[in-house]
Amino acid sequence: MPVQLQLPKICVCIGHADAHQAAELAVASCDRGETFLELRIDHLDDPTAGPGIVERIARSHPATMIVATCRRAPHGGQFAGPLDQQVSILLEAVAAGAGIVDVEIEAFADSPDLLAPFRGICTTLASFHDFARTPELAPVIRRLAATGADILKVATHVQRPSDNLRLLALCEDRDNVVVTGMGETGSVARLVSPARRGLFAYAAPDAPASDRGCTEPAAAPTAPGQISATAVRDLYRVQSASAETQVFAVIAKPVGHSMSPRIHNRSFHALGYDGLYVPMLVEPDDIADFFHTARKLPIRGASVTIPHKQSVLPHLDQVDEAALEIGAVNTIYWDQARLCGTNTDARGIVQPLSQRVKLDGAQVLVVGNGGAARAAIVALRREGAKVSVTGRNPERVRRLAGQLGADAVAFERLASEYFDALVQATSVGMLPDAEGNLFPGRVPADVVFDLVYNPVETALLKRARADKKVAISGIEMFVEQAAEQFRIWTGMEAPRDVMRSAVLGPRVG
Repeated sequence: MPVQLQLPKICVCIGHADAHQAAELAVASCDRGETFLELRIDHLDDPTAGPGIVERIARSHPATMIVATCRRAPHGGQFAGPLDQQVSILLEAVAAGAGIVDVEIEAFADSPDLLAPFRGICTTLASFHDFARTPELAPVIRRLAATGADILKVATHVQRPSDNLRLLALCEDRDNVVVTGMGETGSVARLVSPARRGLFAYAAPDAPASDRGCTEPAAAPTAPGQISATAVRDLYRVQSASAETQVFAVIAKPVGHSMSPRIHNRSFHALGYDGLYVPMLVEPDDIADFFHTARKLPIRGASVTIPHKQSVLPHLDQVDEAALEIGAVNTIYWDQARLCGTNTDARGIVQPLSQRVKLDGAQVLVVGNGGAARAAIVALRREGAKVSVTGRNPERVRRLAGQLGADAVAFERLASEYFDALVQATSVGMLPDAEGNLFPGRVPADVVFDLVYNPVETALLKRARADKKVAISGIEMFVEQAAEQFRIWTGMEAPRDVMRSAVLGPRVG
């Protein structure tokens, strides 16, 4: 068959030890509309069953392009047989209907002309994997090109944000390259590469649909950081992204729980804005490296969350007055050639609360001593509220109160105190510890605003509602701060209904 490089942008990786289950998973993916699969034959308990699975897929879904992979165990795969058996299985897979074979670069040391039996009958792919780091890539791409393969694949563990830049640079130089950034820091390379001349992105199969009962096998990624096919297509929209697509990110550690990609990507789509928002795990020691990446890629805007809200400050060209007073930045944006920082958490707190309480002159209790508490204190005092602060660490509470002009209140004294509003700005009550509640008995305020949004109704809010108090979910804060970020980045009013439904709806990822 002729070399085929006009491929779908998403390749779904099928890996399962049981041959029947692997076949079922592959067919279920095709039934959902997938047209490009990688079958990890080496994952099968009996790799000789691989060609039969290929035949079943080709018979039931003849338009599907299939990559046959049988990577040997010493080279990052699970196939324990010798090289000649690996080649034999791949040839049988081609005869059964596979259009592409993937052969690891290490195999060519034993047989330099390893691809000769495949030339003219299928498309060939030579792959390089480094599961520990992203090494110097120029020698890697030269080795791959020397094999004569039609497609060159480079998959590396991304340790630092700038590793993404080096992977994406491979796509700029050639039109037959696939790059994959493994791990949570590598999402930029994984998701952006198809828009930067990379041939396609690998994706994990979708989880079984609830209405299919137990007949469909569980789906699992075949590489670290792999994202579900539905998320790659519908949330990140890699099929429609181009070199003009604006890239945004959320930086955090951990980052897997973040709902920001759902909120912003769905909002981009709803308003027809050409943007792609990706999650990126950034280690505390790599903040400077992230800023290098942000300027070079460029990343047009970023959300900043734990633990980086303070550490980004020295790396910005400009920080607005409110963020400086808070001492934390949660939003990075460009103003012409300057990379700037602001804090939209303040608006996220004030806006929902001001709809229930006249803040000028109100007595407000803020619980906590972290970044969210700082934002709440500064924002509420700017609105004219008299702010008291409390928490489980009296020394930190007193220090924070002194810095920001609030009154420190010992937690034990709250039994005899009462406030117009209470802002809960700690992580208590957040999943997985959903039963956590600092006020299991008396809640000392008429209006209770819990900044935790996962779960939607915390134990504190349940207690407040039971006492007939006004309860405000952290979703309101989360949506409002995100809406302000969206406005800063795009100049458009955010679709708050879309954002709200993105948080409340089922998670896709």
